[in-house]
Amino acid sequence: MRQLADDLYLLKGFPPNAINVYVAGDVLIDAGSRHAGRRIVRQVEDRDVSALALTHVHPDHDGAAKEVCEKLGLPLWVGERDVSLMEDEPVKPTHPMQKLSTAAFEGPRHQVDRALREGDEVGGFVVLDAPGHTLGHVAFWREADRALVLGDVLFGMNPLTGMRQLRLPPEFFNADTAMNRDSARKLAALEPALVCFGHGPPHRDTKTFTDFVAGLA
Repeated sequence: MRQLADDLYLLKGFPPNAINVYVAGDVLIDAGSRHAGRRIVRQVEDRDVSALALTHVHPDHDGAAKEVCEKLGLPLWVGERDVSLMEDEPVKPTHPMQKLSTAAFEGPRHQVDRALREGDEVGGFVVLDAPGHTLGHVAFWREADRALVLGDVLFGMNPLTGMRQLRLPPEFFNADTAMNRDSARKLAALEPALVCFGHGPPHRDTKTFTDFVAGLA
């Protein structure tokens, strides 16, 4: 586990930075794929963790949620508009890449204990609505040191090459691409000093980040 800022940690993953899981204060953020449960539990079982919060409901972020919650006795917190995605039988994907992601990563559904809304406090961070990638996507923001955990609003790496790169998520994974770009602009306006992605290494260059978002069509 790697410390990124005060009370903010990045768990070890495989491959590194491909599908990120964080601990913010006493809250675990995201749960990787269904294959990640044992690795996540092993890294946090000796910590005082009180809940699992998801940035959004997609197979590579919620796949191990049920296993992690049950093994650690954690409640599950999800953005208000993603609750049904987490609790109900998932809609069958139509795009080939969505089908591949579902086959590779999806885990069992789990009951949501708390619907997250903008302004809620989670592990010392404030919940921000950031819809578009999913309609209930949320980000986590801490004003004191301008640390941002933004899930998949933007990627910090090229998913095909694994190289560091600021980029939008593939459109076929988005619920609403125009809405996602609006969310990126909302988050960039905060001028974060540390950006933590769902995919990609942490980013600490505020100007590069804000310039990238300003250049979005």
